[in-house]
Amino acid sequence: MYRWMGIPEAAMRPPLSDTVLCEENQRFAGSGGVSQDNWRCGFVAAFYDTSSGHAEVSRFRNGRPAPIHLLDGIPEEWVVARDPSGRVIAVKESIIAGFIFQGRFYTREQTVKAMGQGIGRSTSNIT
Repeated sequence: MYRWMGIPEAAMRPPLSDTVLCEENQRFAGSGGVSQDNWRCGFVAAFYDTSSGHAEVSRFRNGRPAPIHLLDGIPEEWVVARDPSGRVIAVKESIIAGFIFQGRFYTREQTVKAMGQGIGRSTSNIT
């Protein structure tokens, strides 16, 4: 089980969807709050259920870990609706996107702050 870093801003978010994920990626681009900015520092794309306290690494539909946030691999109990082809189109309102770093879940906002404080640099593969 991953430890929760506290998520006060989660109550003000719209329910997670592909559209919301795209909007979040645009909002956090270049700040450390998207996978392409932080994966080399050890942050792993993940989802968190604020109602149960359970975090899950983002996965492809086949269960393999995904390098970005994908709804299709989230736990079945978090899925509210699928389209006719089986793609996840709605999840529980309590699900948020963020990252896991050293056993802790960070929201995108917390990841930006952590990256600004140098957290993760020691695990960086950047040369």
